[in-house]
Amino acid sequence: MAGTVVVLDFDKTIIECDSDNWVVDELGFTDLFNQLLPTMPWNTLMDTMMMELHANGKTIDEIVKVLQRIPIHPRVVPAIKTAYAMGCDLRIVSDANTLFIDTILKNLGIRECFSEINTNPSYITEEGRLRVLPYHDSNKYHHGCSLCPPNMCKGLIIERIQDSITCGEEKKRFIYLGDGSGDYCPSLRLKEKDFMMPRKNFPVWELICKDPLLVKAEIHEWSDGEDMERILLHLINKISMEEFISADCKRQSFSVSSHESLPHVLPVRQ
Repeated sequence: MAGTVVVLDFDKTIIECDSDNWVVDELGFTDLFNQLLPTMPWNTLMDTMMMELHANGKTIDEIVKVLQRIPIHPRVVPAIKTAYAMGCDLRIVSDANTLFIDTILKNLGIRECFSEINTNPSYITEEGRLRVLPYHDSNKYHHGCSLCPPNMCKGLIIERIQDSITCGEEKKRFIYLGDGSGDYCPSLRLKEKDFMMPRKNFPVWELICKDPLLVKAEIHEWSDGEDMERILLHLINKISMEEFISADCKRQSFSVSSHESLPHVLPVRQ
């Protein structure tokens, strides 16, 4: 399935919760988080919360241990491994951060399944504090999208991926899975032969339901990991079958046209 690109959001799509909230709640800083939430953008808030965790003696090892027990539906990992084994190009587009995502994927044994992870960069300072930076630094560059937060426009990321993998006449098919309002913008960038998989009763599903015709891709909602696995693998197989039929038709067309172009054999007089 080299012609299929599967793009997944991370929080509440691959895992069952928001990784930012999970770390804050599990380490006992929910009250401070709720107090600061109305005062700053989410990305800035998470960087501030990591500073507060460090100031209160919380270590990177403690953060990692919390991330390693994050909840995930039991059918999600098999679904990802199967899609990867089928030859799909799997990528992540997420408003989490590199440390959280890498830690969780490695713990689940599926980091190698993804060719690319697009998320907010993070790094550990010499003092041992985790810094979380914006994917799009609004101080240097404003992405200009009114649908997305200032730190990340997922639609622009999808467009870059689309441009980077278009080669010649081969058109790769996209399957996009997401749950949040940030996944709405990329859903509008998908093409007619692509597939959008919004999580039912989550923000992106609600936004799409307001006017489904704005999304050119074929829409397939899902509710949980079991649903995700079933629908995702069905769509991958559907693309595979359509590509097989298309390739077979091309071969037959080539065979017929080649035969018709052959010179007629003249009868030999006896």
